[in-house]
Amino acid sequence: MEHVPQIKIPATYMRGGTSKGVFFNMTDLPEAAQVPGAARDKLLLRVIGSPDPYGKQTDGMGGATSSTSKTVILSKSSQAEHDVDYLFGQVSIDKAFVDWSGNCGNLTAAVGSFAISSGLVNAERIPENGMAIVRIWQANIKKTIIAHVPITHGEVQETGDFELDGVTFPAAEVQVEFLDPSDGDGAMFPTGHLVDDLEVPGVGTFKATMISAGIPTIFLNAEDIGYSGTELQEAINGDPAALERFETIRAYGAMRMGLIDKVEDAANRQHTPKVAFVAPAMAYSASSGKSISQDAIDLNVRALSMGKLHHAMMGTAAVAIGTAAAIPGTLVNLAAGGGARHAVRFGHPSGTLRVGAEASQKDGVWSVDKAIMSRSARVLMEGWVRIPGDAF
Repeated sequence: MEHVPQIKIPATYMRGGTSKGVFFNMTDLPEAAQVPGAARDKLLLRVIGSPDPYGKQTDGMGGATSSTSKTVILSKSSQAEHDVDYLFGQVSIDKAFVDWSGNCGNLTAAVGSFAISSGLVNAERIPENGMAIVRIWQANIKKTIIAHVPITHGEVQETGDFELDGVTFPAAEVQVEFLDPSDGDGAMFPTGHLVDDLEVPGVGTFKATMISAGIPTIFLNAEDIGYSGTELQEAINGDPAALERFETIRAYGAMRMGLIDKVEDAANRQHTPKVAFVAPAMAYSASSGKSISQDAIDLNVRALSMGKLHHAMMGTAAVAIGTAAAIPGTLVNLAAGGGARHAVRFGHPSGTLRVGAEASQKDGVWSVDKAIMSRSARVLMEGWVRIPGDAF
């Protein structure tokens, strides 16, 4: 029996923040995959190695976690005053599904670097030495992001001494600004309230802050759901009953936020919303063994991504944390001690992260101008990925 041979597609494997993903230049994709649809999704699924009933993604580039089952497609920007259009696809591990409903804040840190190295940023915007300002149009959520990429001798500077908890080795610091990160229609709080009573049949009723900033997120109090806020991955990911409860909470929260019409639809929207739980600052040992003292943080936050507790913190969820912390009365703000705040440092399973946000209120409606955080990024491998020619 004759089989179709493999094809090769130019690609770059990059770390951005605490995530890894396969980056493509739009024009390098096969023509059928340069437009949204089944062909593009099938191609990306095959590249990553999904769906994999074994949950390992052995036959692809994925790392079998939500942080490493990611794809990015970049192109010259179609928007005025922007350099590059950034499209993010979160690839399901065990299902034939690519979720395009949100952004990846961690991989955003690598977008500017890839764009510069791939010739997607005009040469006159890149200094010989200093900082290149890359204007990114996040096409999933239709928002502007500004990346500050260090440049040395006209090339992206990747090495440095900036340390990011959740990443083993230091690298160059990349500051990322998420401009107007609230929901596109201005409904930062979709329910109209800073705190709601979220009723989850069969599970309970919980105080919840539901916010669309960075990424739609449902914040709960750790104590209300039986946790301290200092948990590491194994405490939750090794408990199937807990994961099922979180998924049920996520589904009913998604309905309450107007993201889906019925609970069953949550299965086809795995990337959003996120569920996170918060608690006042408390000392704990991070997954690396590093001791995090109570006075080193403002609060503890744990978040789930694609059905599992994240090993650190999603970049977009960090935007939601910073935004909610800046608004007095949200569960995040209260856990941090309440009052006016322009930045918070929170504890997560791998360590700590600082995020700033500028929020304001007009006529009783809250808005956020921007959220800022520092990440790092590095090219891990570049060349071609290969997939069977009939895979898409």
